[in-house]
Amino acid sequence: MENITIPRPEYPRPSFLRGEDTWQNLNGEWEFEIDWGKSGKERNFQNRESLNDKIIVPFVPESKLSGIGITDFMESVWYRRTFTVENLAEKERVLLHFGAVDHYATVWVNGTKAGDHRGGYTPFAFDVTSLLKEGENVLVVHAEDNTRDPLQPSGKQCDRYNNFMCLYTRCTGIWQTVWLEFVPKTYIKNIKITPDVANEKADVTVIFDGHENVKTLRAFAAFEGEPVADKEVKVTGKAVSFSLDIPDPILWDIGKPNLYDLNITAGDDMVATYFGMRSACTDGHKFMLNGRSLFQRLVLDQGYFEEGIYTAKSDEDFVRDIELSMAAGFDGARMHMKVFEPGFIYHADHMGYILWGEYPNWGLDITRTGAYEAIAAPWREQIERDFSSPAIIGWCPLNETWTSANETVRNIYFLTKTLDPSRPAIDVSGYHHSEFTDIYDVHDYVQEPEEFGKHYDPLVTGEGEAFINAPDKEVRDPTLPYFVSEFGGAFWDIDKEDVEGTDTSHSWGYGEKPQSKEDFYTRLEGLCDVLFENEKICGFCYTQLTDVMQEQNGLFTFDRRAKFDTSRLKAIFSKKAAIEKD
Repeated sequence: MENITIPRPEYPRPSFLRGEDTWQNLNGEWEFEIDWGKSGKERNFQNRESLNDKIIVPFVPESKLSGIGITDFMESVWYRRTFTVENLAEKERVLLHFGAVDHYATVWVNGTKAGDHRGGYTPFAFDVTSLLKEGENVLVVHAEDNTRDPLQPSGKQCDRYNNFMCLYTRCTGIWQTVWLEFVPKTYIKNIKITPDVANEKADVTVIFDGHENVKTLRAFAAFEGEPVADKEVKVTGKAVSFSLDIPDPILWDIGKPNLYDLNITAGDDMVATYFGMRSACTDGHKFMLNGRSLFQRLVLDQGYFEEGIYTAKSDEDFVRDIELSMAAGFDGARMHMKVFEPGFIYHADHMGYILWGEYPNWGLDITRTGAYEAIAAPWREQIERDFSSPAIIGWCPLNETWTSANETVRNIYFLTKTLDPSRPAIDVSGYHHSEFTDIYDVHDYVQEPEEFGKHYDPLVTGEGEAFINAPDKEVRDPTLPYFVSEFGGAFWDIDKEDVEGTDTSHSWGYGEKPQSKEDFYTRLEGLCDVLFENEKICGFCYTQLTDVMQEQNGLFTFDRRAKFDTSRLKAIFSKKAAIEKD
């Protein structure tokens, strides 16, 4: 096993900073054991003195970076490590954080259960102060993960032994950073910031956790080091809401990541964060960003990595992927069927790169009793985690439900709008929409530009019906913006060109493979021009940024090599759109 001391050493919540001495990274080598018979609890694994293997956290055991590399189904796995806490008496509260554990996690500290969490994509934490002792402590984690459970959302994780089509290698257990945080008795648990450009203010809600009441709070905002707002407010409970005046706001925009720094001080706690002043809404058939009609030039990003699968090897990988996308002419991405790591969103905020937030609902049978409960809590956790990101311009909790709209779809849409009324929301991306959605979107993988164009001519001519994924299941509301949120996806395997005898029989893409790169460019430009030239289409999302395992329809390979001339791609994807001209 490669000797890695602390992989992913960066602070795991970069938009919510305390001092350097307030946290301790627990990544690195842990003891590990696969519990093939799911009998570990009966065999008292939580109190064993050792496990029989080693793993590098935070990489899943299916990945190369973990040092394990087993890709069979693992429905029960165990982790164990020791860690040292010094000067414990000086630490008022100690929180044990997990960025994400797939799917159901149970945690013990020094043999006592600290808590559990269901949901494989969202963060959770336990107050373990009373469970710790000075010096060495023992941490044990049990992760249960059944990708074949119809009430377990698993995203693109494959429910068969072998990957196929657009389903990929499973990811079990810990896949984001594990860390300790040292906080006061009453501490700032969350900060929600909603920009209000029209009224030149930012609305702020601060949520506390603790038994001692904080009496006052100070908020100090600055832009590029220059003070903008300095406000003190009274606190009478576990949360307080207030507004900061932001006169003549400098807007956050695509490629213009203007960010305001915000320091919140309350009692003995201080958190440094940031926000962007930008507006995102719909107006008739338009999507509006900062008051102008925006044609969304997005790319589908699956967030998979060759060596780490769900987990990037380094924080720099996030910057690289955004740079590749922007170089190819895209303004942003759908974070597709996965809750991305906070570092990716942080860099999007700081690079002026727009995002749609999604939840990995595949694997969840929304027709079953209990489906809403299976997704509602983690979806809420996701929105709460990423609420203040200026890069995120919309939410989409479900993708291709493949069934008629039902109560779960409607309720998840309403939950989304309750948690965040400030952003547009799509109930289901593609296929079966309910009667409630802010944007009507479709997935269309027709490869012939002339036929593709006929799907959307009725939007302008009013003759006939525009393309609908499920015309027998729903009726499109013509007053909503129309968004082609998946298209393209042409198969092109660069390694078949470069490596003689390479087996590509498992590889695939959408439609008939282009005969040459020139054929690919011609087809791509024809498809894009259909969308650019239609004055009623508010944006597109191209499938996809990179190849993912057997799905060979990316603009870049799985290891991020260029498959095409990036400058030619940029010339095609960055054309002016009709909807932006009025």
